Amino acid sequence: MKTTKKYIVIVLVLFLGYSMESEGQVTVTNAQKLDLEKIDPYPIEVTYSKTSHLLFPSAIRYVDLGSDYLIASKAEDAENVLRVKASVRNFDEETNFSVITEDGHFYNFNVLYNSSPVDMNYNLLEMQKGINREHRNDVLFEELGKNSPSLVDDLMGTIYKKDKRLIKNKGARSYGVEFMLKGIYVDDGKFYFHTQVTNCSYVSFHVDFVTFKVVDKKLAKRTVIQEMTFNPLRIYKPLDEIKGKTVERNIFLLDQFTIADDKVLLIEIYEKNGARHQLIKLKNSDLLKAILIKDRKFHN
Repeated sequence: MKTTKKYIVIVLVLFLGYSMESEGQVTVTNAQKLDLEKIDPYPIEVTYSKTSHLLFPSAIRYVDLGSDYLIASKAEDAENVLRVKASVRNFDEETNFSVITEDGHFYNFNVLYNSSPVDMNYNLLEMQKGINREHRNDVLFEELGKNSPSLVDDLMGTIYKKDKRLIKNKGARSYGVEFMLKGIYVDDGKFYFHTQVTNCSYVSFHVDFVTFKVVDKKLAKRTVIQEMTFNPLRIYKPLDEIKGKTVERNIFLLDQFTIADDKVLLIEIYEKNGARHQLIKLKNSDLLKAILIKDRKFHN
């Protein structure tokens, strides 16, 4: 199967610590662990002349096809939709494929050929409701350490729902847009940055991207010259449009770090096709004031 920029099929490696690398494949370096309890497969049917679509609750991370009878790819501009069809007509034996999603869930499918399948579209969220899945089979991603993706998502959700403002006077405002840092939390070697964007104008602010950079203090005063960039491991909500006269909050998960006294952390939000970029500067002392999620201050 050929790998393209738009349609990527990633081979899932189920053995802890094992990696695979060859031309046309994506290297899997993250260690994954699976719950050893039985994982019941979902039955689906495919055909040669039509494409089946599977809608997952979260973005697709890995796909492993059980045989050459199947071809699959992520749908264009839809990270949680998988397209599957038969590569040969009328294959007799049953085959399978597996999927791991960004929320850490593992899915297994048994596949049969049917020239006229009744169902062509599958909603995994709905399919899960009819099956007893009392025990969760979460996959552990290396970048998240000991915490499962579902636990990380729960922590981010709790921070979002509590909506506490623990930090004051850390923000920027210009062109009718205000960018504010409401709090920094820490848990198991990870930082959770709670941010808020207020659009005081009637002109929508389309978010392009958010960056976390460490630069020298002197350079930060004159121009933004990148020295070190920290990429978020997780973002609670999609970076999207902030409509006029609205407020949007988000949580960014990063590996824990500290910075020297002669450096600052710059958190920048960029407007797509615009110039209303916003910038927040933090010192090392600000990072050291992060609230421990297990602390009672977090739960009060």
